[in-house]
Amino acid sequence: MTAQVNGLSVTIQPGETLLQAALRSGIDFPHSCRVGGCATCKCRLLSGRVKELTRSGYVLSDDELERGYILACQSVAKTDIAVEVDLDHATRQARSKVAGRVIGQDRLTHDITRLRIQLDEGLQYRAGQFAQLSLAPLDGVERSYSFATPVQPDAQVQFFIRKVTGGALSTLVNERSVVGENVMVDGPMGDFWLRPADAPLLFIAGGSGLAPVLAVMRDALQSGVRRPATLLFGARGQRDLYALDDITAIGKNWGAPFDFVPVLSAAAEDSGWQGRRGMVGDHLAQHATPDAHAYLCGPPAMIDACSATLARCGVAQEHTHADRFTTIWGDK
Repeated sequence: MTAQVNGLSVTIQPGETLLQAALRSGIDFPHSCRVGGCATCKCRLLSGRVKELTRSGYVLSDDELERGYILACQSVAKTDIAVEVDLDHATRQARSKVAGRVIGQDRLTHDITRLRIQLDEGLQYRAGQFAQLSLAPLDGVERSYSFATPVQPDAQVQFFIRKVTGGALSTLVNERSVVGENVMVDGPMGDFWLRPADAPLLFIAGGSGLAPVLAVMRDALQSGVRRPATLLFGARGQRDLYALDDITAIGKNWGAPFDFVPVLSAAAEDSGWQGRRGMVGDHLAQHATPDAHAYLCGPPAMIDACSATLARCGVAQEHTHADRFTTIWGDK
């Protein structure tokens, strides 16, 4: 099958998304997260039919859906198609590749490791964004990880890396020391950052999805943001809870009411856990008010379930911002 991208012909291989086909063909198609969470790759379907791998209603407006917009990273052609997309580079955020080295490696949980990296020069990004990370021992391997801290004056960055079965980079980082290894950080990417407003904040994180949420909260604290905030953090068991001291410190210094709600989905009945049980989405309605602005980071299933709950609670779509962590495009 073929796709016409602004009149340029692109051959689509079986199972390939429109974005994959366009990039393989040398078209500088706008993109960022590649997992259907940012809408950077949105384009208008002029003709033909596509299969959408994930629902796009959470990131595209009703008007865009009515006008035939799709997400190129989540669209697999079912017929020959034609699309139009804005290829204007003036609207893109500047990215750069910055070299550095690993200066610290700390175990956070049994399957999440924190990497501390000293960059050779400063890299400007918004707290909550992510970058492509590569390590010298794995030539040609790049994976997407969110920055776990805001921009630091000393050009240090941190990433939380969860071990993924079969993940080359995540396995390396979680099973052996990489301190002293050279790295390359390519970014920033993504549109997950705190929007200015006075509305209450509702943060929802699952697993290593806590990294960008911590970055956003730390940046907000440093910037003097004074908005009521609630953080719901989903994990399987007590051993999967981490950064609790950091969260406590943020809450203690937050300039408005701050509520932390950890939720365990697989805590044993005899574990002694006295907190919330089940899925994060099971408890979301208790905290979601129509005036809230929500920021979600975690696996797609959690994001989709929580987004649906937020919509039922009256939280406007334009006030719901999500970063879907997936292994489709790497270890992120």
